[in-house]
Amino acid sequence: MSELSGQAFLVVGATGALGSRIALRLADLGAELTISGRSGEALTALDVARAHAVPADLREPDAARSMVAAAVERHGRLDGLIVAAGVVAFGPLTDIDDDTVDDLVLVDFLAPLRLIRAALPVMAPGGVILGISAVVAEKPLPNMAVYSAAKAATAALFTAVRTEARRRKVRVVDVRPPHTETGLAGRAIAGEAPKLPTGLDPDAVAERIVAAVLGSETDVPSTAF
Repeated sequence: MSELSGQAFLVVGATGALGSRIALRLADLGAELTISGRSGEALTALDVARAHAVPADLREPDAARSMVAAAVERHGRLDGLIVAAGVVAFGPLTDIDDDTVDDLVLVDFLAPLRLIRAALPVMAPGGVILGISAVVAEKPLPNMAVYSAAKAATAALFTAVRTEARRRKVRVVDVRPPHTETGLAGRAIAGEAPKLPTGLDPDAVAERIVAAVLGSETDVPSTAF
């Protein structure tokens, strides 16, 4: 039997460079998957074995609850939640307008919060909730102030809820990879990315994240990559 045979996972942000790789690897390990992203066509194109696709916009207040409910209805249980969705913006704080701030906070902070809030009460004992924040949660950067702040808030959320989740025998993992070649910087919702050094290989980062899912870690800092 495969290592995750019989376990049900919800992968949010499954059409992204990391989310797609994580979803494919979890499927290879035998997990039953519900995968989510904004584009139904992109989810279908992933061709993840046996995956249940649930398109959703994380900016919508009820998206998290509906994704979790769909996963539980499909599989009858929920053993894992992977939050791999995110957006980024660049530029001085004075140049970031309210709409951009709203999207950064909604997707990078409120969506993980809502997903955890929806998933934790229905998560099977021994389950895992894993979120991908970013190295900027450890070292906030100029011209990425709002993004850094949203990611730092998310990292704090995971740290705080980790103790609450222990009572339910659920492990909460915060992963903060260094800059990775996911293409996210080229899809910024505002501003232009500065010249960045070559990032990490997304295949290697995804493999490290899956190792954290399978292991016993609760915190995977940038230095762990």
